[in-house]
Amino acid sequence: MDRILLRRDKLRARLAAENLDALLVVHPTNVGYLTGFSGDSTLLLAGRDRDVVLSDGRFTTQLEQECPGLEAVIRPAVQSMNQAVAQTVKGLGIRRLGFESSYLSVADWDFLKRELTSCDLISTCDHVETLRAVKDEIEIAEIREAVAFAQHAFVKLRASLVEGETEKQVADRLEAFLREFGATGSSFPPIVAVGRRAALPHARPTAETRIGDDDFVLIDWGATGRPYKSDLTRMVVTGKVTPEFEKVYRTVLTAQERAIAAIRPGVKAQDVDAEARSVIEQAGFGRFFDHGLGHGIGMDIHEAPRLRKESPTILEPGMVVTVEPGVYLPEWGGVRIEDDVLVTPDGCEVLSDLPKALDAMRL
Repeated sequence: MDRILLRRDKLRARLAAENLDALLVVHPTNVGYLTGFSGDSTLLLAGRDRDVVLSDGRFTTQLEQECPGLEAVIRPAVQSMNQAVAQTVKGLGIRRLGFESSYLSVADWDFLKRELTSCDLISTCDHVETLRAVKDEIEIAEIREAVAFAQHAFVKLRASLVEGETEKQVADRLEAFLREFGATGSSFPPIVAVGRRAALPHARPTAETRIGDDDFVLIDWGATGRPYKSDLTRMVVTGKVTPEFEKVYRTVLTAQERAIAAIRPGVKAQDVDAEARSVIEQAGFGRFFDHGLGHGIGMDIHEAPRLRKESPTILEPGMVVTVEPGVYLPEWGGVRIEDDVLVTPDGCEVLSDLPKALDAMRL
């Protein structure tokens, strides 16, 4: 069976269980996942017995090419998308319409509520995201490809690093290397943070701070492939390895290794987080690790499942997650180590294999 159609069939089962006639899918990634469409400005009415995409004339040919056989409503330029949705819902006789509460704006909801007086609008959450959390073989292969793009780019970047260039120059060159090795672009703006700026988990590269201003630099980057993504972090030591840096680095590395060893089907996401967190707490750095251990990756850089405190999600084969413990000490700096990990039927596989032993971090 067509893998895209299979996804919609799984969603249909959920709609039937909740007595919904259809789900209005508005999040672009979810639309793409359920249809194979790679454009924008397009919604999907996923019904229990009929699916319709709503778009405009810019995408007529693209929809025919990417979504053969899928019914499409092409709205005229004088009609808004909300008007097209309301007209189509009425025409299909939908009486109970689910909508993605995390993505439909209040203004859009207000309009549809006024127009669809014979239809109940039912708030839903994560119906498609739950499906996306478990990847099929083709999706996993595309994530592997995105990991390979990212690793090749980093190896070339590391070999070209020189003292005196700015964080921004390094980040810009890394993005160019990603495209050179086959990526369509970066998964997110790369993080290049020297020394004390590495204490900011999402530091933005600056044109002032330079490689060599401190003894180490944190680099967090990822590649976008077709269209699946990767997400990695490595430290590079550009000066001396101080006792404090060695203690923090070894703590973070041990925490990551402990967490990865705990990943397997049937384990709760919160228990994997706890494995890493306990190592960092025992080393005395607990209050300096204040984010979740990791997140799912796929068509979006952050998606289900989440590895964090109090997450009851049960890991399943086919899930792909980041494992990225970190310690961030104000006015000193931070250390984070991140890899992408696939949950397999009997355990896990680390998809990224860049060296991370402390000796390998020296420039």
